[in-house]
Amino acid sequence: MANLWQRSIQLFPVPASSLLLYADSAHNADQLYFGRVHVPDPFISFTVGRKKYAVVSALEFGRVKRDSAFDVVLPLEIYAKEAKKRFPSGRMTAAEVIAVIARQFRIKAFVIPEDFPAGIATRITRLGLKLQIADGPIFPQREIKTDAEAAAIREGNRCSTIGILAAEAMLRASKIKNGQLFYRSTPLTSERLKIAIEIACLEAGAISLDTIAAGGDQACDPHERGHGPLRANELIIVDVFPRVNSTGYHGDMTRTFLKGRASDAQRSLVAAVRDAQLAALKIIRAGANGHAAHDAVVHLFASRGYETKHTDKGSVGFFHGTGHGLGLAVHEAPRVSTVDYRLKKGSVVTVEPGLYYPGLGGCRIEDVVQVTSTRPKMLSDCHYNWEIK
Repeated sequence: MANLWQRSIQLFPVPASSLLLYADSAHNADQLYFGRVHVPDPFISFTVGRKKYAVVSALEFGRVKRDSAFDVVLPLEIYAKEAKKRFPSGRMTAAEVIAVIARQFRIKAFVIPEDFPAGIATRITRLGLKLQIADGPIFPQREIKTDAEAAAIREGNRCSTIGILAAEAMLRASKIKNGQLFYRSTPLTSERLKIAIEIACLEAGAISLDTIAAGGDQACDPHERGHGPLRANELIIVDVFPRVNSTGYHGDMTRTFLKGRASDAQRSLVAAVRDAQLAALKIIRAGANGHAAHDAVVHLFASRGYETKHTDKGSVGFFHGTGHGLGLAVHEAPRVSTVDYRLKKGSVVTVEPGLYYPGLGGCRIEDVVQVTSTRPKMLSDCHYNWEIK
């Protein structure tokens, strides 16, 4: 794991200010990127010049000191004790500890990320410290992935593939009775399919949360996870985005399946989505506008007669972005969408067009690529055979 964290962090370029984070690194990607160590509870981290500091309790001290990328690890208990002396009448929070730290290191102002806890920030300012909210990502360099980070994302997608293939195997082994799918003589449900996916990912070394296995009209809501019995001859979207336990990096892949016999309309729908993905992939390279890749998808769908509409009951057609950044977070910079943005060499994005029409079904196909100066480098690998007899 150490090799993954060799690149030095370039700190936020604000003169006379220090970065300040207060979050756990189990869920906060910036904190994990900053310290390169898994800590399940919120803790204080900050910079003084180019040095990175962490303040953690005795529970975490030895491990963080041994395994993290922090230059200095400080014991929380010492600063909490001093904070109680300085602020004896009030409730003790992280803000008071931060005030003590700031006094010791002669810090008058901190730069904080946009998601910094509002309550703690309010208390900090009341204690006389100045806070400046970062204009955009506090670590913009997270967008560009090193070779080691790209390899970690590829591993995440290997786990995604294992989960997707587990779902395919269960669908292939299922029987059709009166239009419904049965697996080992009991109804096959979205919940059962998701359990198989998540177990497969867990055995591969990753945790898959909020897995999507949605069929029929449920698949027409892109973030519907799926529930209840699955039926024959209906499109089933399987979207798996696990987090690798050893690194914290994610995979993110989607395939669409159908158990039974597809209609001509369903085959045309799936073919259009795959062709749209290929059209976007032809455009994605360093310096290309993500908007252009998104437009290629929109134009292909329109040329095939797939109209997008927004109604009081919801939207149909293609109504989400073509892709998003992937790394320590499932959704991070950049976006491949209607936003004008020049893609940078080394960034990693998903490419996931989709079409959604209640009554016909939903289809989404998603892969992950790293942007290069020429054709994008595939970081995911899973077949596109979707009709299961």
